Amino acid sequence: MPIRIPNDLPAFAALEAEGVMVMREADAVRQDIRPLQIGLLNLMPNKIRTETQIARLLGASPLQVELTLIKMTDHVPKNVPQEHMISFYEPWSDLRERKFDGLVVTGAPVERLPFEEVSYWSELCQIFDWTQTHVHSSFMICWGAQAALHHFHDVPKHELPKKAFGVYRHRNLAPASGYLRGFSDDFSIPVSRWTETRVADVPPSAGIRVLMDSPEMGPCLMEDRAKRSLYMFNHIEYDSDSLGEEYQRDVGRGMEPELPHSYFTDDDPTHPPLNRWRSHAHLLFANWINEIYQTTPFDVCDIGTPVDNRQAG
Repeated sequence: MPIRIPNDLPAFAALEAEGVMVMREADAVRQDIRPLQIGLLNLMPNKIRTETQIARLLGASPLQVELTLIKMTDHVPKNVPQEHMISFYEPWSDLRERKFDGLVVTGAPVERLPFEEVSYWSELCQIFDWTQTHVHSSFMICWGAQAALHHFHDVPKHELPKKAFGVYRHRNLAPASGYLRGFSDDFSIPVSRWTETRVADVPPSAGIRVLMDSPEMGPCLMEDRAKRSLYMFNHIEYDSDSLGEEYQRDVGRGMEPELPHSYFTDDDPTHPPLNRWRSHAHLLFANWINEIYQTTPFDVCDIGTPVDNRQAG
């Protein structure tokens, strides 16, 4: 089944051109099934690009997914037209009574700030707590994952001496996990961050399991079963040219960045990169959606109740 998004969202035409099955709203209402309700709390500066990346991966599922775009209530983003935010995004304060089968929280360009100095930190903490009663399963990405770990388990982030930047080999540490069903033993994932999370800082009592890691970049994906959350510290959702655009942006700012590791063909920025992570990105999100489908209550109103806790356990 396709993903259901607003007909005039920019991602609609982009995904349709790629061959992703996108369902028009008028067609969706005629189907006698309950679509999975997935929210996207988009904290990235390029909102439209991130919407498309996440919708692409959610749309690869055989299940019907209805995507709701969520914004922080009072935070005004600077890099996207306000008309777009008004037309397609709903403030979290208007959604706090709704329940969702899944929630994706993206990264944000604030990772070098202490968590408590981020302007919307207080509301984000409320959202994390809200997921425990109103969301069946959460998928946190990059800074969003670090923020959730810090909020739930007081895990710090550590600033790196230089930016972790490039495409790195990762290992499958949990082949039996439903989230890694069909994964290779090792695979490539884009990395772009100034900070890191260390396994040694995670309290053993939290019961968190590392599913993927890199010998060079450390933990990549963790499962927090008690909080029904996945923490992805890298950018498996990135497009082929995302790292290249970051590199050229920093060059244009006079920052003299290093070439992204193992990204450009022959380490030549005039050569196009080869995407070596796309298939695993689709597989990870499809597995997450499947796990939600297998365990979420039939009635969305039961999410967060004892009925949901028994099914998810």
